Amino acid sequence: MHDTDPSDLESFAVILAGELPGRWTSQYHPDHGGTDYDHLASAVWDMDQTAHTIATHGVAHCAILTRTDENTRLLVIDHLGQPEGFLVAALAPDDLPEAAYTGVREPDGLSLPADPFHAAEALVLHLLPRYADALAHVRRNATALASPLPERIDLTWSDDDLTTPVPDSAPLAKLLTEHGFVHDNGQDLLVLPGDDTAAQAQAVRAVGARLAEIRVGIGMRHPAPPAPAAPRPLPARTTASAARSR
Repeated sequence: MHDTDPSDLESFAVILAGELPGRWTSQYHPDHGGTDYDHLASAVWDMDQTAHTIATHGVAHCAILTRTDENTRLLVIDHLGQPEGFLVAALAPDDLPEAAYTGVREPDGLSLPADPFHAAEALVLHLLPRYADALAHVRRNATALASPLPERIDLTWSDDDLTTPVPDSAPLAKLLTEHGFVHDNGQDLLVLPGDDTAAQAQAVRAVGARLAEIRVGIGMRHPAPPAPAAPRPLPARTTASAARSR
């Protein structure tokens, strides 16, 4: 039993943290006489109603929920302009370059009732999965920015298999192996087997989409045909002697 009032933001956040999967903590930031928490508001990963509410009213008090095992954070604020309820939005990581967010869709927040138990269910079903996808995308981008990547990789047909040289970039090599490429030690190539052509085609499409996210092109080519065999020299022609033998 909780003896706190869930309609109070601080109490709501404490109960909500206890209902979410994983280990979450709640830190309340009280109202200090109208001073906005701009440093927190600027990290809100939202382009919907949470961003609109903050732009219109600012943030006078709030709570930050932090998942301690992966350092993801949620902002809880009053749903100003509504008779009750709260807005919960993801906070973007503060240790990644701005360029890593290019092409990443914001995991927009939710308007939630002043019932932390139903609110937790809504977060688990909607916001947390979007948040996880966006975090994975932006972290992939950050890894690509930190590692030198080729402008494109070429996949070459070898019978029914597709092959490519092992990339110098470890994240790029990992991306390929995660989609079914296996290392052929003898040839020092990554090989995508063609035993199941449908699975092979699906893997190529998935690899192409992931490479597009990190601005690496993909090419498909057939191996160069073998060089034609050199023509065999013609046998020397013999000429009969005009002198008659005796």
